[in-house]
Amino acid sequence: MGKGEGCFPSTSRKHPAVEGSAPAEANAAEVEVVKADAATGPESVSNFSTFPPFPAKIKIFIVFYSMYGHVEAMAKKIKEGVENVEGVEGYLFRVAETLPADVLQKMHAPPKDESIPIISASDLPGADAILFGFPTRYGTMPAQMKAFFDSTDEIWESQQLTGKPGGFFVSTGTQGGGQETTAWTAITQLVHHGMLFIPVGYTFGASMFKLDEVKAGSPYGAGTFAGDGTKLPTEIELAFAEHQGRYTAGIVKRLCTS
Repeated sequence: MGKGEGCFPSTSRKHPAVEGSAPAEANAAEVEVVKADAATGPESVSNFSTFPPFPAKIKIFIVFYSMYGHVEAMAKKIKEGVENVEGVEGYLFRVAETLPADVLQKMHAPPKDESIPIISASDLPGADAILFGFPTRYGTMPAQMKAFFDSTDEIWESQQLTGKPGGFFVSTGTQGGGQETTAWTAITQLVHHGMLFIPVGYTFGASMFKLDEVKAGSPYGAGTFAGDGTKLPTEIELAFAEHQGRYTAGIVKRLCTS
């Protein structure tokens, strides 16, 4: 997959209109990247807003870590929601597992779905927007997802994710286990990349206020309660996930076509 070929292009590549044999005057329209030395931090970017929208189909990456399948089930529903918006495609990716096989076996973790590819940090600029999903570990993301974010230093240095929308969906064991804090503490990752956080807010409507059943999810994004690991996402939790995908895709489409 290419880097930055959507409506939120990588700041380290040229717009198609200024590549190849384009006239010299067109080169002034490309993003100006000013190199900085190690002491001053990443490259700075100017003229980012001069790019017109790209004609390519809008791509939303759904990047997740799931040990027992709860987050994966949510990710698949989010993909359905994304693809309910015309002109938008959803792509499922999982981050690499960091635990050895014998430990996962002792934890009774099921096998991973081999049809879902493992993503690397260098793939991220190819997305127009990214939704990240993960379970909680004491109110924050697990080590597997943090290791993935820690591997994004090269694209951070060149600010290749600047301006791209992003969001979160989560899984926790209990109602007080971090449905909001797990997403809230992850916002720092988007901030350092210059990404735009898109919360769901209360757009899911009346279902967010009903108290007739135990359900996860928050204004930060969709969620599910895993309990002891045997509880599967409920119909309303999956509906919330589908809504988040559709809602996010709609916003990204408006940003790309405005």
